[in-house]
Amino acid sequence: MQYVSTRGSAPALDFEGVTLAGLASDGGLYLPAEWPRFTAAQIREMRGLAYPDLAARIMAPFVAGSLTEDELLALCHTVYGDFGHAAVTPLVQLDSQHWLLELFHGPTLAFKDVALQLLGRLFETFLDRRGERLTIVGATSGDTGSAAIQAVAGLDRVEIFMLHPRGRVSDVQRRQMTTVLSPNVHNLAIEGSFDDAQAHVKRMFNDGDVTTTLNLGAVNSINWARLMAQVVYYFASALQLGAPDRSVAYSVPTGNFGDVFAGYVAAKMGLPIERLIVATNINDILHRALSSGDYSASGVTQTITPSMDIQVSSNFERLLFDAGGRDGTAMAEQMRAFEASKAMQLTNAQAQSAAALFTSARADQTENARALQWAYRAAGQVIDPHTGVGLHCAQAVAASGVAAAGVPLVTLATAHPAKFPDAVERAIGVRPSLPARVGDLLGREESFIELAGDYATTRDFVLEHAAGSKG
Repeated sequence: MQYVSTRGSAPALDFEGVTLAGLASDGGLYLPAEWPRFTAAQIREMRGLAYPDLAARIMAPFVAGSLTEDELLALCHTVYGDFGHAAVTPLVQLDSQHWLLELFHGPTLAFKDVALQLLGRLFETFLDRRGERLTIVGATSGDTGSAAIQAVAGLDRVEIFMLHPRGRVSDVQRRQMTTVLSPNVHNLAIEGSFDDAQAHVKRMFNDGDVTTTLNLGAVNSINWARLMAQVVYYFASALQLGAPDRSVAYSVPTGNFGDVFAGYVAAKMGLPIERLIVATNINDILHRALSSGDYSASGVTQTITPSMDIQVSSNFERLLFDAGGRDGTAMAEQMRAFEASKAMQLTNAQAQSAAALFTSARADQTENARALQWAYRAAGQVIDPHTGVGLHCAQAVAASGVAAAGVPLVTLATAHPAKFPDAVERAIGVRPSLPARVGDLLGREESFIELAGDYATTRDFVLEHAAGSKG
């Protein structure tokens, strides 16, 4: 399998190459040169497979040439055998139409674990082959950081610098990062928003002073391998609900567009997805883009759903490239103009292609609280605020008639409610407890460095403290 950049000028790479590279050298994001596709009969044959076996079956076309089927299967069993639920991503029914897909049974209680635990193993496998070291630089709005750190802490050939916006993640999210005291882990709390942190990371991948000194790698969803792993749970849930002989719709709490783009990939692979609902909070650039074609960034408003407090959604570029006819030159020009002005109008081709599968909706904080209350009182489920955004949008779209009554509507439950205990308690009067498997998280020592919000300060810190130089 070969991978191409959304901006057209970077060299094509195999799976091993894109996993270690993260961002393409032309600033674009990698996608498979063509989408592998399963027939309905092949999808039926997947029914009843245990999650690790299903994961290996779904991902096999993407890793061809870089991992054997046996190597991939062994990795999947190692990674997913360590989750807190035997089903890995279990389904929970709320009512006759609505379901939750619980994605928080990994070690850091968020959906990012499903992909990042695998990504850590892939890094280890490929670096051992090459005899190389990797310096990971990432940005987090809350959950990516802890999942990535958990995945690579203690690895000999990897070190990680994780940026989070100071004061804009929950206490539990922060502590899940800052209490990991492994010498290959560096937590950086920067002034500003997640968008600022993400911009620093992207800029480092295009900064010659950095790239000539360090082998950089990415754990954000700009890394294709992470997105690939997220495709699996769409298949797992749809199979349980009758696929391929029944369509399923999904509502996805959305920030950086990676999780919902994985649903798009599943549809491209032949899974009968009726509709993907892009659920946003009041930082609703994606809702505006999909409903009116206006992809224009404004200031970020801090909310009770910090992982969605984003205005620049990196993975949206992947959709625009694929939906717009895969013209890398045109995509590069469109993104350069957006990066300069923070405003973009989708082309007719992009808007029309996206509308065939995507619907969008938004939830303000009052609507979010009502969704948490409904889940608790009507279905006995305590959910986190990000999941509340998804559930509100699922119910709103169902009421509008866009999602047919006979189609199951699955909301992705992206985080354990105990990661946001204050917001949950304010909404439903119940304070969720952390699962026993996370131990004494709130009593552990923390370690992190506070930095100013400018790029130069961040870059210089990484260069000064990174051990993995190319020399």
